[in-house]
This record gives sequence, structure tokens and C-alpha cells, in this order.
Amino acid sequence: MTHPRGAAAPLLSLVLVLAAALSLAGCGGRATTHHKPGTTHEEAGGSSGTLLPARDESGHRLREVPAATAPTVRVEVRPDTEGGWNVHLAVERFRFTPDSTGGAALPGRGHARLLADGRETARLYGAWGYVPPGVRTLTVRLHADDHTVWAVAGAPVQATVRLDGTPAASAPPTTPPSATGTATTAPPTPLPSETGRTVTLTITGKTVQPPPDRIELKKGERLTLRVTGDRADTLHVHGYDRELPLSPGVPATLTLTADRTGLFEVETHDSGLLLTQLVVR
Repeated sequence: MTHPRGAAAPLLSLVLVLAAALSLAGCGGRATTHHKPGTTHEEAGGSSGTLLPARDESGHRLREVPAATAPTVRVEVRPDTEGGWNVHLAVERFRFTPDSTGGAALPGRGHARLLADGRETARLYGAWGYVPPGVRTLTVRLHADDHTVWAVAGAPVQATVRLDGTPAASAPPTTPPSATGTATTAPPTPLPSETGRTVTLTITGKTVQPPPDRIELKKGERLTLRVTGDRADTLHVHGYDRELPLSPGVPATLTLTADRTGLFEVETHDSGLLLTQLVVR
């Protein structure tokens, strides 16, 4: 049986329509990418900061960023009922991006690494972690997605806490904003003086006023810390190995010359409070 010549045209049109539909369906599938998960095409080739020749203990390059925009980390540890310590990280200007690990170094993203007594033991892709018994000193260091180390003034962005007895938080708990949106107290502002600059800090319980922040200094500049606490304790300037006894209600003063470059934490021994950080360039 033969079909009329005119029937071939509608059949050809139907074939073309079906082919076009299949083509469109293929385009509507999952998009293929040539970059790591969690990043866009624009982000895939992006980077942040400046790579330094320096490396950490594990061989990771340091990635320098300005102190004003650099991420920060504070550590709180609590004893676990089955031994060891539960670790909580409080980060600022930083978020954990496990889906992008191995991708480009994007500002304020990445993961943390735990160093137990100076040896890298684990990674953290969130705010909580665990440290087994026997560790005396824990360091938490922030890394970018490409595994480089975020750094300020040539020093890794990190926080260290001792685990040699009772737990000690390296910073007071973060206070959430009030419902009325009241602004927080301004960070400590170094005041000019005849001998350099002076910073005045007051400790009440687990609270430091002004709240912990970074003090930028030029190498060779003198700094005076004037601290008043409500309990007996000892102030310690890491990296400079300077200590200052604190008596309840009695102002104490420590003056040092910033002759070493890097990022240095100032904290209390017994209460484990982070008072401020010194950035010396």
C-alpha cells in the first residue's frame, strides 16, 4: 500500500519536533562543571591574599591577608565524660566549606586543622571536634580550601589552648546581638603616650572589656598593657614569653618592645581568657 505524497511532510515535521525536544531535554540535565563542587565558574579561578614562601610544620604554604579582613579563631575546650576533650571553635570572618575542599582559595572559607602537642592530628569541617586523652597543648589553625594556611603578618591564623589540668577556654563565649540591635563595645584602641602606646583592659569574670581584638604595631614600637582583673591570675604574652601577675582589683602594667614580627596572643593563664592579639609588622 502506498501513502499519498502529501502525508510525508507531516511525518517529517514530527521527526524534527521530536529531535528538537530531545536536544532540549539533554541541555536541561545536570550542568557539567570544570571546577570543584561548591564554587561557581567565576570563583573557580579566584584566589585571595598573597602566597608566602614560608610553610607550616606540615609543608603547607602560608597565604597572607590583611589583618582587617583576615579570619579569626578562638577555642573553648570541655572535658568529655569518657576522657579527652570536646573542642568548640568560635570563628569570625570565616565559614567552613567541606564541599569545596581542594578548590580555590576564596576569602573567609576553608577548614581547620588540629595540632596536638605540635603535631597535626585531624581536620575540622565544622565548629566541633574531639581531642583524646594525653594531649597537653592543642593548636587550631585555619586553612583555605586549597590547603594553604591563612596568615597575618607572616604568622598562621591560629589559637592555642593548654590541656594540662582543668579545661581553659581561650576566649569568653560569644554574646549574641540583642533584640534591639545595640552596638557592641568598640575594640581596644591603643593610646599614644610618651613611651609608645597604651591599651587598658578590664576583666570581669569571663568578660574582657573592650572585647578581644587585634592591635597593629610596627616593629620596634613600645606597647604598654594596663590590666585590671577581678581575680588572681597571670597575664601571658605568647611569643615574647612575658608574664604579669594580676591581683583582684589592682591595676597591673606590662611594657614591651615589639621586636618580633607576627601574630601573638595575650591571654590569662588560670582563666584562659584571650585578652587581645598583637600584630607586629
